[in-house]
Amino acid sequence: MGDTTGEPEIVGGLAHAATSIADLDELIWNPISTAAVARARPRFDELVLDACARDGASALPTAELVGIGGLVDAVDGSAELIDIARERAGDRMPQLKLHVADATTWETTGYDLVQCVLGVTTFTDLDAGTQHLIERAAPGGRVAITTWAPGALEPLREILTGVLPGDDAAPAPEVDVLHSPGSLAHWLTGLGLVGVRAENVQRHLDLTDEIAWTVVLGTGLRDALGELDDDAIAAVRARFLATLAERGATSVDLTTLIAVGHRPG
Repeated sequence: MGDTTGEPEIVGGLAHAATSIADLDELIWNPISTAAVARARPRFDELVLDACARDGASALPTAELVGIGGLVDAVDGSAELIDIARERAGDRMPQLKLHVADATTWETTGYDLVQCVLGVTTFTDLDAGTQHLIERAAPGGRVAITTWAPGALEPLREILTGVLPGDDAAPAPEVDVLHSPGSLAHWLTGLGLVGVRAENVQRHLDLTDEIAWTVVLGTGLRDALGELDDDAIAAVRARFLATLAERGATSVDLTTLIAVGHRPG
C-alpha cells in the first residue's frame, strides 16, 4: 500500500471523530462519493489527487477506475482516517497511495484530475486553499469540487443548535459563495477554472434515533459539541432526540453541489 507522510502539526478538525465518520460510509459518504466520482469521470491510466480523502470513500472507487496504470494520491490530515482507508483498500490497489498531509500545502502538480468531496469548507482560507488545489491540476486537467448544498443536514443542524447549552457553540454558518450551482460555478471560474458546470444533486436519508445522532457525531455538526464533557453531551443527546420526536422529523437533507471545470491549457 502507498507511502504515508508525516502527520502535520495541525490535524483536521474531524480527525477526533474518525470512527463516527466511518460509521456513516454506507449511509452518506459512499453514495455522495459515487455521485461525485461519476461526474469527475476518472479514466484509465490517469493521475489523480483526491484531497481531503477522509477514509477513502471517493479515493477507492477512483483507484479502481484508473487501474494499475494510473495513480491516486489520497491526502487527508487525519492519520486515523487514512488508517481506515488503508484497511478498506487492503493490498488490492497498488495504484492507491495514502498520505497523511494537509491538502492545502500538497506540492505535487500535473494531475489529470483533482477532486475534493466535502472538504473545501474545512480550509482556513477557502479561496486560497481551493486555488491551491486547482493549481495541482495539469494544464487542461479537470478539477471536481463537491460541497454541501444550502439546507444540507437540516433539520438536524437547527435542532442541535437549539438544544446546546448557552451560546458558546454552534454549527458553522453556510458559505455565501456555495449557495447554488450558479454561485459555485461563478466562484470556481473566478479562481481560474474554465468551462465549469455545476449541479444540485438531491439526496435524503431516513432517520432513526441512532442514525440521527450518528450524523451529528460523524459530520461537521460534531464541532458544535466543542469541549463539552461526556455528561453534557449525554444531556444534549437526550434533548436533541426529544426535539427530533416532537418535530416529527423523519429524514435529513443530504443534498450536494457538484462542480467540474478545467484548468486552462
